[in-house]
Amino acid sequence: MRPEFLAAFERAATGKTLAFEDILALLPATAAERPLLYRLADQVRAQTMGETIYLRGIIEFSNYCSRNCLYCGLRRDNRELVRYRMTGPEIIAAARVAADRGIETIVLQSGEDGGYPAAELARTIKALKAELAVTVTLSAGDRSRADYVLWRQAGADRYLLKHETADARLFSRLRPGTGLAGRLTRLGWLQALGYQTGAGNIVGLPGQTLAMLARDILLLRRLKVTMAGIGPFIAHAATPLAGCPNGDPALTLNVLAVTRLVLPGAYLPATTALASIDPAGREQALQAGANVVMVNMTPPAYREHYFLYPGKAGSTLTPVENLEQILSLIHNLRGRKAGDQDGRANC
Repeated sequence: MRPEFLAAFERAATGKTLAFEDILALLPATAAERPLLYRLADQVRAQTMGETIYLRGIIEFSNYCSRNCLYCGLRRDNRELVRYRMTGPEIIAAARVAADRGIETIVLQSGEDGGYPAAELARTIKALKAELAVTVTLSAGDRSRADYVLWRQAGADRYLLKHETADARLFSRLRPGTGLAGRLTRLGWLQALGYQTGAGNIVGLPGQTLAMLARDILLLRRLKVTMAGIGPFIAHAATPLAGCPNGDPALTLNVLAVTRLVLPGAYLPATTALASIDPAGREQALQAGANVVMVNMTPPAYREHYFLYPGKAGSTLTPVENLEQILSLIHNLRGRKAGDQDGRANC
């Protein structure tokens, strides 16, 4: 094993605050080093967060997007995509399927759809809180501060706004017309408004370096995020990055594990993207520091059109089948249990 890895590992194992150099030594963990790294991350997860795997019912309520990000299948210029917007009653009906099966956190996700009225989404949030008493997480990208205020007043609890990359030049190149500073400003708004706030990054973006990934993790620590979504880049044929290599599953797991060491009390999902490029990815992530799983509750009629990337795990299953598959996976993990946000037994 590399001396620099062992030195950084020792610092992490003894509870020291990891510096940039430590993170940079841990990220390229080799096949011989990964078992140590993942075992430590799993131990830290157990000590700080317990054995519960938190289920989140995700509803992809709109695939319209005003952005033209180079990596995303929802990009504005993808003319092949059938666009849709779910109505408030449709969203509530999908959320009820999840709530009836014990999922008490609903994630409402969309493209950056300025055409979806903020007031309509606020009414839906109020109804979800009143009728189902669920925790509501939003993931609708960059919106105005007024929209964030309105949704918070309606009862939204959390907001996930992934920073994608902490490298300002790479961010602007991959997200034309936007800047990292603007995204960080919005994260500041969200925190000031009282949202539990999440960010996160993509691993394996063309042009990305290990140093950039280390800065992603340091940014997550500086932002003091409650949750962080970390998944691999997956090339989409209808984007300018078609043909680029996908992100490395092993490196993605390394980033996840190191993030757990740096953010011991964060909610870290075993992402669908990782499961999409490696059938064992979700299970491996849950043994390398992850403690959240997103259960896709989007109605089948819409789900095939929320085409972020090809080969999306669970895309051919009904919401209930998807949940049953995930519960079976959790059942096979010794000592772990599915639960809601309070740690109560789920399903």
